[in-house]
Amino acid sequence: MSRPLITRSEIRKRKEEQERLAQQQKIQAEKAYAKKQKEISGVYRKELKKNKPLEKTRSGEKERYRERGSLLNKAIVIVVVLLVVVMLAVFFI
Repeated sequence: MSRPLITRSEIRKRKEEQERLAQQQKIQAEKAYAKKQKEISGVYRKELKKNKPLEKTRSGEKERYRERGSLLNKAIVIVVVLLVVVMLAVFFI
């Protein structure tokens, strides 16, 4: 009878070694993936900080312009009335 080239114990040792190497590679790949994910999330977090959310709205801005416009219109009317009073006082007194 001839001897086998590789014994069962040698095959088992090689298989265990391959499994151990595969496990190490898997752990390293997971670490690299986690590191890359952390970098990516850091970039997006910076962009969110840079682009602050808008606090103005179109309707709010229009309302502010209307209020300012009405205030200016009232001021103009008051000034015109005062000018008329002053002109009347100058011409008739």
